Amino acid sequence: MKKGLVVLGMVFGLYLIARALAEPFVIDLSDPASYRDDWGGPSLAGVLLVHCGPGVVSAVLIGRAVDARWRRRTQTRLGRGDTRA
Repeated sequence: MKKGLVVLGMVFGLYLIARALAEPFVIDLSDPASYRDDWGGPSLAGVLLVHCGPGVVSAVLIGRAVDARWRRRTQTRLGRGDTRA
């Protein structure tokens, strides 16, 4: 069950990251009418915060999880008699 939730969370997080990367290309940054009615509107900063913010948070959380797993695996290998640094 836990692995399923982790996979589901990773897929959702990757979706948010992809959406955050695509958002500046989807809206016309020089035309306020293209994003005025979007969530976070009518300001460009609000729209980008609402649409890109969750992707940035997801990227940070996924990066921390991958780093923690990498460090844990490295510590485990070094603890078994492998003296390489």
